[in-house]
Amino acid sequence: MTTATIDIVLSAPVNLRDLGGIPIDGGVLRKGLAVRADDLSLVTTDAANALLSDGLTAVIDLRSTDEALITGRGPLGARAVSYHHLPLMSDVRGPMREGVALTHESMGEMYVAMVENASGQLVSALNVIAHAPGATAFHCAAGRDRTGVLAAALLLALGASDDDIVVDYARTAPNMPAIMTRTSSVMGPLLASLGMDLERLGGNALAEGDMSVSMRRMLGELRERHGDPLQPLRDAGLSDATIARLRERALAS
Repeated sequence: MTTATIDIVLSAPVNLRDLGGIPIDGGVLRKGLAVRADDLSLVTTDAANALLSDGLTAVIDLRSTDEALITGRGPLGARAVSYHHLPLMSDVRGPMREGVALTHESMGEMYVAMVENASGQLVSALNVIAHAPGATAFHCAAGRDRTGVLAAALLLALGASDDDIVVDYARTAPNMPAIMTRTSSVMGPLLASLGMDLERLGGNALAEGDMSVSMRRMLGELRERHGDPLQPLRDAGLSDATIARLRERALAS
């Protein structure tokens, strides 16, 4: 499937937020270090210009290769912004390919699998954030699942509490209707081409109920399995120097 088979609709992000203001070890995370978002390949020129005006210098794309090939990079691809494609899942279907019902609990299990199986990509992403000259924006399609896993890894490295990580993750909940509308032009045809029926598998239920269950499940499972939830990343090369650099940049005025 390519851009020739679907209509690409550019629009402003509906789930974009700077992580600034979250309590971390030693103070409060400053604005302008890390921005999480829904699909930045679909942004309008005006939205791209606004991101650049706010200091954007790097984009981390957590989507699968299939997703990235469909949309390309959009208006940001023509700007002086470094681009890092670091897929957290090789197959966008994730647990759906085994017919697993999509619930907040099963999403939490999927997040654990991302941390354990894509630890190298997460380490690379943290290194980008640590060394980018300006702000780094990271995104998947909805800005919830894969983006939420990287946001959690970053906040853990910065010494944020589990409660504050969950609060940030759950801020996506009221945006879900707008997210589903915005991503439908790409994700609908893509999943259909792979034989997936999102509604049949319970995808609509993910827009309802207590989203925080997923992130609490991930953090709890990682602590139970590894003690330190960042241990899979440490095993994949996350260094104390990178963590120190992240904390230095996060607290800089």
